[in-house]
Amino acid sequence: MGLQMLSTGWAGVWQAAAIACGLGLLLSVLAHLLAPRLGWREGSAIGVALLLALVLGAGVDAWQLFHLSIVRLESPYVIQRTLAAIHDPGMLGVRVLFEFLGAIAGVMAGWFLWAARSGR
Repeated sequence: MGLQMLSTGWAGVWQAAAIACGLGLLLSVLAHLLAPRLGWREGSAIGVALLLALVLGAGVDAWQLFHLSIVRLESPYVIQRTLAAIHDPGMLGVRVLFEFLGAIAGVMAGWFLWAARSGR
């Protein structure tokens, strides 16, 4: 999955966070719709939605950040090849943080909207 559609710098960070937030909102509503049919409690629906939002919304960047911390950067060629595979490597850590926060905010907004709709 290429992230070339995102801008670089802070604009790309906010775009990635907005995508993760929208994905979290959508998955939260979907999980709450499916929860009664699957016998899930409310906490299970929130947990499943959050896990899926984190994996789908921040999975690529989180994996690249993890991979960057374990790969042995011993030569300039390896460094160049590793960094070339990452979209905007200078903002990778910030982008992962904001994607996580966006996914959490989206899932909680979906839960809030679902709770307001059902009158809880």
